[in-house]
Amino acid sequence: MKIAFPVTENNGLNSEVYGHFGSAPLFIFMETDTGEISAVDNPDQHHEHGACNPMAALGGTKVDGVVVGGIGGGALKKLNADGITVYRAVEGTVDKNARLFKEGKLPVFDTHHTCGHHHGVQIGEGGGCAHH
Repeated sequence: MKIAFPVTENNGLNSEVYGHFGSAPLFIFMETDTGEISAVDNPDQHHEHGACNPMAALGGTKVDGVVVGGIGGGALKKLNADGITVYRAVEGTVDKNARLFKEGKLPVFDTHHTCGHHHGVQIGEGGGCAHH
């Protein structure tokens, strides 16, 4: 499975998972079977509110899932329509969230837990899209 993690900067597995999908500066991708990671800048980072293009944000990379602290309803629906499951991250690194994902301990996002505003914050900083 290939999973995408939105992050602020590429520190590999030590990258902190970002608090909002659409405004993340970049994404780290992990193959859960092999542990192989790669990264891509988010070319859709500065979109108009409500106009996130999730596949553009992912640089066209095909993924099976996204692990993020927060996401807008439109982006969630578009990802789900493409067969991509979105999981709610916990505060911490890609490594921590990848382990929790593999253990089946990250809840799936639904439309009742999406963001209705834009805040580019880290998970746990408050006032943003981290719904914990």
